[in-house]
Order: sequence, then C-alpha cells, then structure tokens
Amino acid sequence: MDNYLKTLTRVRWRLLGFKNVVGVGVGYKHVGMSRTERPAIIVFVSKKEAPENLSREQTVPIKINGLETDVIEIGEVRFLEERTQLVRPAQPGISIGHYRITAGTFGAVVRDRHTGEKLILSNNHILANATSGNDGRAAIGDPILQPGEYDGGSKDDRIATLLRYIPIQKGEVPATCPVANGAARLANMFVHAVRPNYQLKFFKRGGAANIVDCAVARPLRPDLITEEILGLGLVQGVAEAKLGMKVVKSGRTSGITRGTVTAVGVTLDVKLDDNTSAHFSDQVVTDMKSQGGDSGSLVLTEGNKAVGLLFAGSDRVTVFNHIQTVLDKLNVEF
Repeated sequence: MDNYLKTLTRVRWRLLGFKNVVGVGVGYKHVGMSRTERPAIIVFVSKKEAPENLSREQTVPIKINGLETDVIEIGEVRFLEERTQLVRPAQPGISIGHYRITAGTFGAVVRDRHTGEKLILSNNHILANATSGNDGRAAIGDPILQPGEYDGGSKDDRIATLLRYIPIQKGEVPATCPVANGAARLANMFVHAVRPNYQLKFFKRGGAANIVDCAVARPLRPDLITEEILGLGLVQGVAEAKLGMKVVKSGRTSGITRGTVTAVGVTLDVKLDDNTSAHFSDQVVTDMKSQGGDSGSLVLTEGNKAVGLLFAGSDRVTVFNHIQTVLDKLNVEF
C-alpha cells in the first residue's frame, strides 16, 4: 500500500479540487456492489455525476501513475452530534456534551499520563464546542452536562468540566494581514462606486489540516464515571486501524453498530455547520453505520482494542481519528 499512499500524498489536493469531491484515501476497489481485493486510490464524492456533465479536467482518471482509482458516492460528510437519560455513574456510550452544544457520546474513560486521574474522552466538538482556541466558543473549566442539553441536561446535571482540547482549525478565517486588508479597502473604493451595497473581504485559508477532533473533561468526582463501555465492556488495549479490519462502536444514537475499515490515509473536508468546514488528514473511513449524536464514540476491534475516535460521517460512511494520535495529543492513556 505504500506506493498508493505516496501517490495519494502528491495528488490529493488536486483531487479535492474536483467537483463534488469531499475526500480521498486508499482502499479496495469496488465493482458494482462488491468489494474486490485490488488496492485503489479512493475518491469520495457527495454525488456522482454523469460523465457528460464533467469536463475532462474535472474527471477522475481511471488510473493515476499506473494505480487504479475508484469513485465512491458517500453523500455530505458532517459532524455527528440515544442513550439519552441521566446516568450515575455515567459510562461510555451515552449522551454527554458541552453546555452550549446539543449532545454527543461519552467515548471512553482515560487517565492523565502524569497524574493518573480518570478523565472523560470525547470530541472537541462535543466537549469544547468545536473551538479553535481563540473564537470564544469554549474555555477551560466550562461545564459538561450528562445528558447533553438536547437530551434534557441542565446546569443541575453537570458531571465534569472541560480540561483540555486540541483546537480545530477552520477552513477559512478572516484575513489579518495589513497588506491584504489594505488591498481590500482599495478594491472596495472601486466596488462601492458601482455597487454601493457590496463589499469585498479577503479570507486566509486555514493552516495545516487537522488530524484529530478530541478533548478531555475532568469529572467533578471520580465516582461519577465508570470505565465499562455500554454494551461492549472494558477496553483491552490499543491497535492500529488496518484495511479490512472489523470494528464496532457504542454510540448515543445508534447504539452498537459494526463495520469494516474501507479506507485509510484519508484527507477530507468536514462540515461543522452550513457555513463552516474544516480540513482533516490521516483519517480512517469505515462502512459502520452511525447517526447524529454518535460523535465521540470509541471505535474498537472485535477484541475490544481501541482503534479510533469517531467524529464524523455521512449517510454511507463513518470517519474516525487514529486513537494513538488522540492519546498522544491529549497526553492520556487507557
């Protein structure tokens, strides 16, 4: 697979510029409804177009550098936001959330590598309101509710406080460069002369792609949480996600679902809402079913080894971060 991943690294941004393309990765080629054992560069699209509706420049080639490609329709990929009751002690697999969001999934109990204290693991967009760290969406110490607000949680249901998170870099941010803003002011002098109700603004593309969507919260008391994942049991270590691996999760909305890893090394745009998206790279795609509210679920092997943290999906796929990267970024462990 190394040659496929190396080729993908060289061409992924060009492919992501094609019409309807929402992600790229490496997986196995599908013929009709059946998966083959032939490796391919996978191009995920929100909707397949008839060839006659695409220009030659916007058509995914059958092969890239001699390597097969496959175009797979997955719909629009969004963050996934019902085990929805108040539970004490709370356990992974049920509703939780930052006080300003709807609700997501309590993913796992982890331990701080320095202090050993038990912490709640889930997504940034579940425990920290999808904050970039400087947008005012969340602050360390913010209340975490169980169940989440959408499920009836209130200030009386506070179970933890936000401890730390990895910021989510958005796709575009307003320009702060004096040169760019000066050019915008000059351009607007001409625009206003003919279109007084219009204004130009410059935006800066976000920096490096995100590789995780994760955060941890500190329970108000250790006895408010328990480590056993609802319906699955205790985590039995960590494993690396591989193509063809069988995986399972326990989530707030769809409960226990199972599937197979279908692509790795995936780069894709994920919608935070109707107006904002974020770039993610080195992600894993599976055909495991999930729904809104399942975000934050821990993804495990059939032997209960953790492989990922579920954070997004569409009507047809589920996307997760590599769990070892999550643990290292947050400086925690099982």
